[in-house]
Amino acid sequence: MEDILSAVVFRGDEGEVLRQASAVVGRPVVLWEVIGPHQAVPRASSGPDVGARPPGFDLDAILQRWSVPVPVGSRWVTAPGSTPDAWVIAPVRSRPPAPPPGGRERRSRERLALELAGLALGLITPGKSPDSAVAGASPGMQVHQATNPLTAARAGLQLSMESIGRWVDLAADRRLALLDDLGQVLEDLDRTSELLRAMRESARAGMLTARGAGGRFDAVRVVRSCLTLERRLLRDRGVDLDFTTTLESTFVKGDSNALFDMLVGIVRNAAETNTGQPAPVRVLLEQKGKELELVVRGGRSLADLAKVRNVAENAFNGTVKVDSASGDTTTLTIALPLPPQREGDRGG
Repeated sequence: MEDILSAVVFRGDEGEVLRQASAVVGRPVVLWEVIGPHQAVPRASSGPDVGARPPGFDLDAILQRWSVPVPVGSRWVTAPGSTPDAWVIAPVRSRPPAPPPGGRERRSRERLALELAGLALGLITPGKSPDSAVAGASPGMQVHQATNPLTAARAGLQLSMESIGRWVDLAADRRLALLDDLGQVLEDLDRTSELLRAMRESARAGMLTARGAGGRFDAVRVVRSCLTLERRLLRDRGVDLDFTTTLESTFVKGDSNALFDMLVGIVRNAAETNTGQPAPVRVLLEQKGKELELVVRGGRSLADLAKVRNVAENAFNGTVKVDSASGDTTTLTIALPLPPQREGDRGG
């Protein structure tokens, strides 16, 4: 099966289920979804990033060898086995499997862990369609995930136009006509991007009408999700994105969409204001007393400071501090007040 690696997000309850299963089997656990014949994509993982395609892993071939049907839309939980060419795989289902023959349990500890993980995922996201990973996300994440392929498509289109412009073997009139057609497509992409940006700003404006509006959410998961997506984009531009935290989960009050969008803007700004040899963008998330501190280092300036202050202060009742003393990099520290953490807030 051809494994198409999409933007993998450490997503809410799914990520927590996989993390718990990984703690039992002692190896990374990944949730895959079949989106077409011989095509599977990773939807979530026990860590912030699945990484490269696992060597020797072919979900379709493995399941076909076991005479297991692989319908489009089905989801599977996988983990490496005890040998390099072995895999432990269990389906995502909303009902438990039939009991073992004679009541004698023959499944391994790892297999049972993945069976339970698949059952838990089936219960918390019943009837999930291939597109619901995007549909169930917050508005900011939806816009972000829709904008990423548009950005990549625009860059590819510009490179193609530059190549066609230098294509001397093509008649001049034909070359100009082709460039004009591609220019129209480029304008359509720009208009779509502007529409998505307007939708994001509208959602943010509505959220900021009430100070500190919103419920409780796990800020660690939101930050991980955002940085997983941004790391892939910055990697293509030769910029490393480093993230450091010792926190498993920490809850704050506010709107997760606002934090996600704000961090996207900060990271991209830090990367864009890099000069000369691209320096890494470093993100640190830690708890200091009764505050959650988000520290971003990178770039020589911060063009969107007003927006950052607006979101941090009005949406979260937080504070913002900027340090540009070094001259080469800017350090931005956002402190968000922490409400009392409830029993069960933190993963075990």
